[in-house]
Amino acid sequence: MSEKIVVTGGAGFIGSNLIRRLNQMGEDRILVVDSLGTGPKWKNLNGLSFLDYRQKNDFIETVRAEGLPAGLEALIHLGACSSTTEQDLEYLIKNNYEYSKILAEACRARGIRFIYASSAATYGNGAQGYRDNEAELDDLRPLNGYGFSKHIFDLWARRQGILERAVGLKYFNVFGPQEDHKGSMRSLVAKGFEQVRRTGRLRLFASDRPDYADGDQERDFLYVKDAVEMTIFFLPGLPGERAVGIHNAGSGQASTWNSLAAALFSALGRQPEIEYIPLPQELRGKYQYHTLAEMEKLRKAGYDRPPTPLAEAVSDYVKNHLLEKAAAEAPGGEEK
Repeated sequence: MSEKIVVTGGAGFIGSNLIRRLNQMGEDRILVVDSLGTGPKWKNLNGLSFLDYRQKNDFIETVRAEGLPAGLEALIHLGACSSTTEQDLEYLIKNNYEYSKILAEACRARGIRFIYASSAATYGNGAQGYRDNEAELDDLRPLNGYGFSKHIFDLWARRQGILERAVGLKYFNVFGPQEDHKGSMRSLVAKGFEQVRRTGRLRLFASDRPDYADGDQERDFLYVKDAVEMTIFFLPGLPGERAVGIHNAGSGQASTWNSLAAALFSALGRQPEIEYIPLPQELRGKYQYHTLAEMEKLRKAGYDRPPTPLAEAVSDYVKNHLLEKAAAEAPGGEEK
């Protein structure tokens, strides 16, 4: 039996949730590619069914030398450095740009469906809007190195004609189970859950702009289960198999951090108690105050599944994942 689908970043946040969904659909002919390091990311693979696992450096060397495996139908490229605070641009370019170029070319050479993760960080401060239109890529100005590394791959993919047969997904603020290994890059729901249980209150960044009240900065929050459905939609044999180009992956709704906080407190059965702290100096001028995915292109491709409402998504994450995990890890296996 040979692999049908390769998932890079398969032990990561979106990747592990995606593999679980593929398993639920009866698919386990999967090659997982990742770099597990010394952290807890390996735990995300517990209970998943796949044919093989390869370290990312070994995998890319094999691809360089031999190309991709015969019979492969799709490569879902989610592996990357996703830290928006990473300052080492050489590292970001190598991992997020050069690695992606090799895989894109290898997929084109074998006629393999290539689906890759771009990012809403490529939109910068949103001054040019959030339209997933390849013709407008040149107008975008990312605010950080991570967004820049993703943006220049989008530009390269357009220039090389990759986007004429591949799909790039600009994920917005994705949150949900299996993000523990991300540390400081975890969602506010995950970090806030720990804060509220430990201190009874939640810390949010205050606004340093007069047109936004504290905590009223807006994001397009997307539950990871929806992000997975949007990604799988483009696989061969599924409705979006003929779609190409860059597509936004968001809820199509802008919600405030205060709204997210209210949903978190509600899920925990507590009254909101929020402390607003100054925006760190290193984030000033690099902080997005509003994001909102335009979702018409995905809908025109045939994707008609509505996003999970924010309060419902937060409740599911807290009650069916975070609280269960906290209870399992407490002494004696009971939440304290």
